[in-house]
Formats: sequence, structure tokens, C-alpha cells
Amino acid sequence: MTSPVAISENPLEPGLYIVATPIGNLADLSPRAADILARADLIAVEDSRVTAGLLRHIGTKRPMIPYHDHNAEGMRPGLIARMTTEAVALVSDAGTPLISDPGYKLVRDARAAGRNVVTIPGPCAAIAALTLAGLPTDRFLFCGFLPSKAKARVDAIGEVAAIRATLIFYESGPRLSACLSALAEGLGDREAAVTREITKRYEEAVTGTLTHLAMRYADAPPKGEIVIVVAPPGDEPLPEAADADAALAEALTRLPVAKAAGEVAKAFGLDRKELYARALRMKGG
Repeated sequence: MTSPVAISENPLEPGLYIVATPIGNLADLSPRAADILARADLIAVEDSRVTAGLLRHIGTKRPMIPYHDHNAEGMRPGLIARMTTEAVALVSDAGTPLISDPGYKLVRDARAAGRNVVTIPGPCAAIAALTLAGLPTDRFLFCGFLPSKAKARVDAIGEVAAIRATLIFYESGPRLSACLSALAEGLGDREAAVTREITKRYEEAVTGTLTHLAMRYADAPPKGEIVIVVAPPGDEPLPEAADADAALAEALTRLPVAKAAGEVAKAFGLDRKELYARALRMKGG
């Protein structure tokens, strides 16, 4: 345990304090974040055991209340009411609250109620992985976790396939290889990076094509928290509508409507539902 942090004697103004916590290395907790946590009247947490360990690290104890996916709807009104007279800190188990968790609804309702809202920035696994990946950083899209069911996952990948930005996904070890294979199928064999255990002892960033990475992890699912970073599509020009229409017309000469729309959607990186509707109009005409 480190030495207790220097704590201000002034009470915090009532309201909501969004506090980023370490994603691995406890030394990454900022002095300001430690000070806020030590002075908060109440800390809303995902898991009290995890946050208790963080509080022990800075040499303090504070009242905690659970706030997570399963109880958020019922807990919000009470938390908003307490912010009238108390300083309520919001933390996740690791990283920046609101990134891949329901915290934005608490911020939205706190603002609507006229409560003071303050952010204490710090670690975020998505941004940390982006800095390790060696891929373009001028435009990026955080996609969170892909759906576990195959059809929903394919649809989700299709929605972002044509976006000209680096893509960031969270994933678990057991699902990693299947996820990378699905990304290669839906996006093409782009350059990518798999980062895990960021800021911890065994931090690593493995780079390669999506297919290469899928094969690497097929028989050896890694442990730890994982972030996948995928390069944007290449610099080839976007297809013209006339090109897609011509391809669709040709596909309809040999395939049913649904399969023709799917083939052209994949080839041109376009929306399958739109192409399906266009194909129906072509057939009807």
C-alpha cells in the first residue's frame, strides 16, 4: 500500500463527480482523482470489492453504493436526490466511467435536475490501446463489445465496414479468435492490433492482419482484458451508385433477391437492407 494521499480539508461541492480509475497499474490514479474519492460523501461503484481495494491503496474508506447494469434504473432517482446536498463520485471497476457502461444516463438525469457535474479524467483502455496499435489516430470509432450471436455480430460489423476510421472493439479471451475471424470476413483482411493487460506486468500489443491474428489465437485464447484496434479501409474510391446498380442487376440474373443484395452489399460495403429494397424495385420494374 502506498502512503495516504494529501487530502484537502475543504468539503466538495454537492453534485456528481465522474472519476476515472486505473485500468491496471494503481499508480495511474491521479492525485486529483484520489483527493475526490477521499472526500466524496458517497461513491457509486460497479463492484464494492474492487473499489475497496483502490481506496485501501490511497489509505481511505468511504461509503459505497452499487450502481451497475442490473440496478441502474432503480438507483438513479435516489442518487440524483442525494446530489442536492452530497458529493457523489461515480467510478467503474477500471478506466473511465460511461465508456461501455450505463453511466451516461446518470449524467443526463443529473444535468436535467440541475445538479453540478464534474469530470476527473484519466485512464481509458480504448484510448490506451489506440496509442499502442500504431494505426491511424486522426479518426476513430469506439464500437464496444460486438454481439455474441453470429447473425447480430455480422450485422454490427456490416454497419461499420465502410466507415473511414480506425475501429476499436472490446473483447474477451475465449471469444477473441472468432471475433477476429468475423471482422476479417466483414471488413476484409485489414491490419489490426490485439492489446491486452494494458499498464500491467504482461502488457502486450500484437499486430498483423485480422486473419493472421485470428489464427494466432485460435488454439491459445489469451487471458486478461482485450482491446482490438482495426485499421480503416484502404484508399480506394467509394463505389458510385451506378456501379452498385449495375452489379446488382447482374447478380439478379443468377441469384434470388436476398442473395443478390447480400453479395453486392459485401462487395461494395453498402447497406444490405437498402440494396434488398432496390433489388425488389428492379424485379418489379
